[in-house]
Amino acid sequence: MHLHGVFTPVADLAVQRGAAVVVQTERGTELGTALCPATAAAVEQIPDPTEGELLRLATPADQAKAQEHQARRRQDYDDAARLILQHHLPMQLVDVEWLLGEERVIFYFLAEQRVDFRELVKSMARHFRKRIELRQIGVRDEARLLADYGDCGKPVCCNTHMLAMPPVTMPMAKLQKATLDPAKISGRCGRLKCCLRFEYEAYLELAQKLPAVGSTVQTRRGRGRVVEQEILAQRLLVELEDGRHLTLPLAEIDAVLHNPRSGQSARPTPTPPASPLPDDSTEPDDR
Repeated sequence: MHLHGVFTPVADLAVQRGAAVVVQTERGTELGTALCPATAAAVEQIPDPTEGELLRLATPADQAKAQEHQARRRQDYDDAARLILQHHLPMQLVDVEWLLGEERVIFYFLAEQRVDFRELVKSMARHFRKRIELRQIGVRDEARLLADYGDCGKPVCCNTHMLAMPPVTMPMAKLQKATLDPAKISGRCGRLKCCLRFEYEAYLELAQKLPAVGSTVQTRRGRGRVVEQEILAQRLLVELEDGRHLTLPLAEIDAVLHNPRSGQSARPTPTPPASPLPDDSTEPDDR
């Protein structure tokens, strides 16, 4: 699940960035990757970090054992899926994870509601002869486990740099003028793409600088009504009183006469452009 945490070395180890390490967590002995020193700034970026001990640098034997676990996942997946069918449970198996120390085997599954899998766990424990953990996850977690590349051609964000997956809403797509075709704005998980959230705050800040759609504005070419916003370009499509449609930069809007956001009308207060000071002049002081 790409968990991040703070681990204290049990001995004086020289650990390189990106080194494979063996750590002790609350789940057991696991294989991990060293990212950086656990400075206050780094730990602050991790939501709900796990903690544990850094036991040693991974040895060739550790790497071979991890590869052995990886190789048997397919067969273990098939065996577990067969047991699920035998117990007639409404759950979909997603992935299998062996801990390096083999303290337990974790099976991730999807289900629309809570599932009573107590009898299934007993059957799986007899079959695998290991401690079994069944963990229910959501569709976005499934993408984090299994997805590879997104529509942009890069590895999916949830499987690379994202530590948390906050909700993404349809208003975010609408504000960014994204197509509302679900097939084009949905990610590998079938939910709205996380990238719609990345630029949402910037769009929101820029949109607040523009008169809302439906506003009555006074432009240098006459009075008109805002028909559409071009948020990133900071331009407006304005329908003038004579029926013309013009795309105008924000600088050519002299005043907002009526803003539907506030429902208030205002008298035009055009602001003449400031004239540049002569090269040999100085700015007046504030006294």
